This record gives sequence, structure tokens and C-alpha cells, in this order.
Amino acid sequence: MISRPIPASGERLPVIGLGTYSVFDVESTPAQIDTRREIVDLLTGAGGSVIDTSPMYNRSEKVIGDIIASGTPRDALFIATKVWMDGRNAGIEQMQRSARLMKTDVVDLMQVHNLRDTATHMGSIRDLQEQGKIRYSGLTHYRASAHDALEKAMHDYRPQFLQINYSLSEREADQRLLPIAQDLGVAVIVNRPYQAGRLFGAVRGRELPGWATEFAASWGQFFLKFIISHPAVTCVIPATSKAKHMRDNLEAGFGELPDAATRERMIRFVKEM
Repeated sequence: MISRPIPASGERLPVIGLGTYSVFDVESTPAQIDTRREIVDLLTGAGGSVIDTSPMYNRSEKVIGDIIASGTPRDALFIATKVWMDGRNAGIEQMQRSARLMKTDVVDLMQVHNLRDTATHMGSIRDLQEQGKIRYSGLTHYRASAHDALEKAMHDYRPQFLQINYSLSEREADQRLLPIAQDLGVAVIVNRPYQAGRLFGAVRGRELPGWATEFAASWGQFFLKFIISHPAVTCVIPATSKAKHMRDNLEAGFGELPDAATRERMIRFVKEM
């Protein structure tokens, strides 16, 4: 799988990861854990590693811990979660609880979720990095309306990662955030790659244009390859609990990527739909 370096360290991350919002919020029954372990094992089997979650996603962190307990190697995963509390002590307790639920001594990436109490939590994250409990720091949001606040926070707190929404139908990050991330040496994880499924709705019943079949075999790959072909993007995290969709998503991490001219053609194509 194609990989990109984390600017802060040079460590390389595979470009296709896994989001867990909604789809990992399930009871920890053997059947449910087996279904999601298959998804995670498909990820690692294809060379992927990034799995992103949050305490806000209800049972998702526990499910990840159950998957690890059932045999998926912890070392095969780059685990990213978030802190979403007010106050230093509450934030630290939440981060410690996340690690326990996911059965890990070290969280690879801890992100301040939706910029909630950013100054407090970035201080705590850095303390925990010094203690070896967290490897990287990050900031997240999922709405373009927060991009101005994210831009300021990037300059104020210098996170090692930024997680934002970006897709063929939500390209606001092109304007400032992605260039700023490149300038500051911040890795970028992309959420909402399909705009909550709206992109699939827009192409329902349509075939891929012939020129796109040179680099994509499905609409999902078309949408994901637009994202990972941006030089500022480190990884994209489509969420799914279906093996068929996971396999298709992973294929986007292989083969040719659209060049600049093709990216512009993709943008025009979506605008004209």
C-alpha cells in the first residue's frame, strides 16, 4: 500500500485507514466482534494500520479492545483516539480510560476532539508524551465552519496531526488548511471522505467515466484516490463494518494516483453531475 511520512518523525503511515464512527458502536457479542475483527484484519492484511475512534463513539473503543484481546496484534495497529471533556483532570481520566478500554499501554495518536478545551488538553497530551503514554498529538474537526478556528489552533499549539473533513464535495480545506499543514509539517488525516454517503447518492446509477478506469475500479476508489492524491494528505479513514466495502476501500491505496490535471477533471466532473 502507498504510504506517507509523518512530518514530525518520518515514520510512514499507509494512506487507507479505518474510521469507527457508528459502525463499531455495537454490543461485544462474539458475532459482532468477529465481524469487526474481520474488517480490522482486512486492513492490516492489506498493509494498513490506522484505526481512528473516540470516546464520543460510545462502545467503539471497547470493541477495539475486544478485537485486540481476540487475537489481532496490537503492534499491527496505529490507534488514534480523542479527548472530549472540559477540564484537565477529567481529560486525563478520559484518556487513561480510553487506553484501558483498547487494551494498550500507549496510544499512538491522541487528538483534541472538535477543539474542545484545546489549551488544557494539548498541555496534558504533551505531558503524557513525555511519559511515553502517547506518541503523537492532534486536533480534529469535521465541519468546514471550524476551519478558521483550526487554522489559529495549528499556529498556537503546533499539533503533529490534523484531522479534517475533505472530499470531492467538501473541498474547503484546499483553500488554507492543507497548504498550512504542509508549511508547518503537520500530518493530515481525512474524515468524511464520502460526505456521509452523499457522494454515492450523486452517482447512483452512473458508470465510472472511461478516463477514470485507468486509476479506479469503483466510485469508492474514485473518491478516495482524489483525497490521497493531495500531497498534504497522510491518511484517509472511511468507516465501514462490511467486508466488501473494506476490500474496495483498501484497493484505493494501491496503483496509480490522479495527477494534478486529472484531479481538476474529477472536480469538474462532480460539479457537472
